[in-house]
Amino acid sequence: MRPIRDFGDLQWEMIEVKSSTGVKDTHRDDVAIQTYIAQSAGIKLSKVGVAHINNQFVYPGNGDYQGLLHVEDLTEEAKGRHAEVEQWIEDAQSTAALEDEPVVEVGNHCSTPFTCGFCHYCWKDVPQPQIPTNILPRIRKTKLKNWESRGITELCDAPDHEINAIQQRVKAATLAGETYFDAAGAAAALGGQATPAYFLDFEAVQFAVPIWKGTRPYQQLTFQFSLHRIDEDGTLHHSEFLDISGKDPREPLAQAMLTACGSVGPIHVYSASFENTRIKELAKLFTQHAEALLALLPRVVDLLPIARTHYYHPNQCGSWSIKAVLPAICPELSYSDLDVQHGMAAVDAYKEAISPETTPERKETIRGQLLKYCELDTLATVKIWHFFKGTKIN
Repeated sequence: MRPIRDFGDLQWEMIEVKSSTGVKDTHRDDVAIQTYIAQSAGIKLSKVGVAHINNQFVYPGNGDYQGLLHVEDLTEEAKGRHAEVEQWIEDAQSTAALEDEPVVEVGNHCSTPFTCGFCHYCWKDVPQPQIPTNILPRIRKTKLKNWESRGITELCDAPDHEINAIQQRVKAATLAGETYFDAAGAAAALGGQATPAYFLDFEAVQFAVPIWKGTRPYQQLTFQFSLHRIDEDGTLHHSEFLDISGKDPREPLAQAMLTACGSVGPIHVYSASFENTRIKELAKLFTQHAEALLALLPRVVDLLPIARTHYYHPNQCGSWSIKAVLPAICPELSYSDLDVQHGMAAVDAYKEAISPETTPERKETIRGQLLKYCELDTLATVKIWHFFKGTKIN
């Protein structure tokens, strides 16, 4: 290959910008290929690198993003891989010149490091297990690969002595098509709790490029909560917070949450590590509210381990996420009826809502969608709580 243009003595720096927080092997391959092509085209490169997000960067405000990106110099490495890239090109051209498609066995390489565009075609005639072993919760990939090498792909063939008690329960319930429910154990786990009882859920957003002063790239930033409360007489109340002004919503959210949660009564959540971490972050940031915020933590009751220990429906397919458990326990409630149906959709909707380019009418539409989604999250928690206690909502 010869240069297609003479750039004389002009030297260029070629920096590829990535949204990741580090340089990956795939980035190194990309840069090696781009460097080869650029130099083959007559472009003289003085420096080659990858710019990635510096996740230790704290945005000082006023549009000052100096330090957001860290550039890793890959000049020597990229230029040193020319022979390797030439071989890749030669292999690709040889494959493209074949009259018949090459015979390549399908496997993990079909989706590593990215999903191949020909997966549907290549896998169409590959027999698939009726109930695959990978529905077992928290099953290691190494174990699945070991089983596959031994011809074990069906759940019914998974050796009981190689899986733990919960995995055995999932296997048994799935193969029998029967629900496992230790009603007495679930009720006992929730026994003795006082009212009022609260049910809390947060939504949080992450920005690769921070927009609020004092925040970092990809920091979890709470922007919304929903809270249901059951009083002593069984009456159900709902309160919520959502700010789509585009301003940092965390302090007003913290204040509204403290008011809504009162001072006594258990606060039920589904997967407490998320809510607990967000509360601790708010307490660290807003020291004037720290004592009240930290006082919420001893009140938090996590329903997820209760569900994992005492309940399993075959339709959960190895998952105890609230979106897997709710349809089994309370099929009349469904996320599929909502415009926003999952957490990532909520994040995307929020980002659109706070965009200066979004019209006021569209903002209000999104606001309603987000409020309905988060409200269903806590109503789902209420339903699961009542189901485990063996009681009904008034």
